[in-house]
Amino acid sequence: MLRAGSAFVIAMVLGTALGIVLGRQRWLDRLFSGWLLVGLNLPAIVVAIVFYIWLGLTELALVAAVVINKVPLVITTIREGVRSLSADYDELAAALRLSPLRRLRLVTLPQLMPFILAAARTGLSLIWKIVLVFEVLGSDGGVGYRVSIQFQFFDITGILAYTTAFILVVLAVEYGLLRPLERNVLQWRPDPA
Repeated sequence: MLRAGSAFVIAMVLGTALGIVLGRQRWLDRLFSGWLLVGLNLPAIVVAIVFYIWLGLTELALVAAVVINKVPLVITTIREGVRSLSADYDELAAALRLSPLRRLRLVTLPQLMPFILAAARTGLSLIWKIVLVFEVLGSDGGVGYRVSIQFQFFDITGILAYTTAFILVVLAVEYGLLRPLERNVLQWRPDPA
């Protein structure tokens, strides 16, 4: 949980900031769009192996590899959200002479919340799987490590037990954290039904 959680927070903060910048600055977006495409399609297993070779079988290598795999997805989602922002609200913020920080907090982030939540959901689904694979490859703990031990003994019951525990954690995060957060931060939007 600590590995996945720390990688998730770092990737979301970094990806959101870069996504906002690339969404606002077209020349930077054009400059980095090729690298973003490479990052989106780079196999996670290759990144894991490279980071394990560079940094050893450490927590830093695992978290860094997960962040490298997740950030392009967040950047892309947030960038598209920035492109869809309402120009009317920007004009209003300019007329009210809001500082850049207040404009971000009161105008930009509320409009980006659906995109941030989408990036969080897709990111969590990706991060859980990547962390498990990395733990199987070269960790001395975690669910992935335990599953690899169960695999070595052909213990399907153990593998299914760890898988069930993993799924329960994912469901707890979704229904205990993300859904209530979504209801809270998007309550200003009209109900589509």
